[in-house]
Amino acid sequence: MNTPQAVALTTPDATVHPKRQGLAALTLAAIGVVYGDIGTSPLYTVKEIFAPATGVPLDATHLVGAVSCIFWALMLVVTLKYVLLILRADNRGEGGGLALTALAAQAVGDRPRLRSALLLLGVFGATLFYGDSIITPAISVLGAMEGLQVAAPALGPWIMPVSLGILVGLFVVQRHGTAAVGRVFGPVIVVWFLTLAVTGLVHIADQPAILAALNPLEAWAFATGRGWKVFLVIGAIVLAVTGTEALYADMGHFGRRPIQLAWNFLVLPSLALNYLGQGALLMADPSAIENPFYRLFPDALLWPALALATLAAIIASQAVISGAYSLTRQAIQLGFLPRMTVRHTSAREAGQIYMPAVNWALLAGVAAAVLHFGSSSALAGAYGIAVTMTMLITTVLTWFVVRRAWKLPALLVVPATVFFLAVDALLVAGCAVKFFDGGWMPLALGGLLFLLMSTWQRGRAQALAAVHRDGLALRDFIDGLAPDSAPRAARTAVYAAADPTVVPQALLHNLKHNQVLHERNLILHVRFHELPWVGMTERVQIEPLGRGFWRVTLNFGFMNEPDVPKALKLCEAQGLPVPPFETSYFLSRETFVPRSARGLAGWRDRLFAAMSHNAGSVAEYFRLPDNAVVELGTRVQV
Repeated sequence: MNTPQAVALTTPDATVHPKRQGLAALTLAAIGVVYGDIGTSPLYTVKEIFAPATGVPLDATHLVGAVSCIFWALMLVVTLKYVLLILRADNRGEGGGLALTALAAQAVGDRPRLRSALLLLGVFGATLFYGDSIITPAISVLGAMEGLQVAAPALGPWIMPVSLGILVGLFVVQRHGTAAVGRVFGPVIVVWFLTLAVTGLVHIADQPAILAALNPLEAWAFATGRGWKVFLVIGAIVLAVTGTEALYADMGHFGRRPIQLAWNFLVLPSLALNYLGQGALLMADPSAIENPFYRLFPDALLWPALALATLAAIIASQAVISGAYSLTRQAIQLGFLPRMTVRHTSAREAGQIYMPAVNWALLAGVAAAVLHFGSSSALAGAYGIAVTMTMLITTVLTWFVVRRAWKLPALLVVPATVFFLAVDALLVAGCAVKFFDGGWMPLALGGLLFLLMSTWQRGRAQALAAVHRDGLALRDFIDGLAPDSAPRAARTAVYAAADPTVVPQALLHNLKHNQVLHERNLILHVRFHELPWVGMTERVQIEPLGRGFWRVTLNFGFMNEPDVPKALKLCEAQGLPVPPFETSYFLSRETFVPRSARGLAGWRDRLFAAMSHNAGSVAEYFRLPDNAVVELGTRVQV
């Protein structure tokens, strides 16, 4: 019924995006949603840089160098690359890996093989986000709970059970939606960042020598002085920039300017001050390396700090969980995953959704990560490699957008791209060192999901080809109908069609078994475009076919809500009324049968068949009324 397409549409109308709030409200909301992940990085980053495995001496010179590396990673990777440059590569206001992939694919539309390669590259980058969605909740909540060891050492054994309890509770409440708690995300994270800034300033005042870290030459001296061992340290420094992709992915919700304002005027200064403060603390008291973040606080404030860090960790986790829902729905509508149940948790905000299958799969993954790794330090080995590979893929895709679509001069684009590719490659190499310490986990998960997505995409393409190959041409069928070939029911029939040029199997079955046609027969094709939004003015295309038949195409973007009955109401303005209480929807329930060895490999055939069998309901996904749906089975050879 649905087919992803790369079709040029005109600029969407004003009905596409919901009306945005004011700049101040959007900036506050962006702080709460976008920066939760990167905002919790101070819980564990500095500690991991000076972990025994890195071999970095804990002295003033190396403290200045390490903090300088963190600061300039924030400046180069986050500020320069993402905040100033990548945020400009929006797809009709939307950002994120799949939106950028669609832009890059459109830019090379005249080269089909390259377009297919970029689509697969972008999809692989998207799969890596799921690894982040598992590791971020685990490492953030464990990192926050490890404050128990500092506040009350006797409670150390409770860190894992309490962390698991918080995480289970977080996933359980997802089905109720986040509208109510979402309103407090922004203020809580603002308090969190202000706390980071103030505690950092207090210790900087005691050890102002740490301000030498603002000199980029200190970062250079630190990196070059480590020799090949610098890769061990880079894997820890990367922890300071995890969550960066959220800036781009959430652009559609808040807009570019609020995200930039929040970063430049609150998030970056607060993070920089806190990292500098941790460096200053360790210069004065090297024993604080056991947990330099919580040791920033006086004893009287440890419990409030623990409570605030826990809230910040929960908010950071919520951001990636919601992102996993959104990414999954986009992948479904682009044709890379089978349909899944999507529940809307807000009557006002279309973007607030809950996907049970994704939710429980994530909970299982997060719980397994907590039980297997047991601490934020152990999880740090798994963190980073997926993030840095996503950054590298983003740089590659952006090249095709700025060079092919925007047609910027090579003199400007080539040096910038080479520079960022070099930085990204260095970060990936640093994280690859941690492959056997846990870095394999997000890559294995990404590889598995990529296998599933590519199998589904290829299987659906072959199924569509089989329908076209074996089907009866719609035009020939209509032309061959005799006026009295079958009685006509005084209703409207909507037949879902994956290929609108052939007769839907449901129509043939209905005619064969019930020996009846309807007065109005709509051959309905739902088309998802490689665009985030398609406006209501372009939602419906109608083609009269004669003898009571019409071909109706509904156009949706991968961020649009595919509400078919609502879209069909627009047909009346074009002279084709579709009365909701006089309309029946006929759907084909396909069973796929391997045709020959020329298709997918045998095991992938079986995998595709299993995915198809377990796909969610067409009626539920397209919001068809339950009491107006008729499903008829059919076998398709692929």
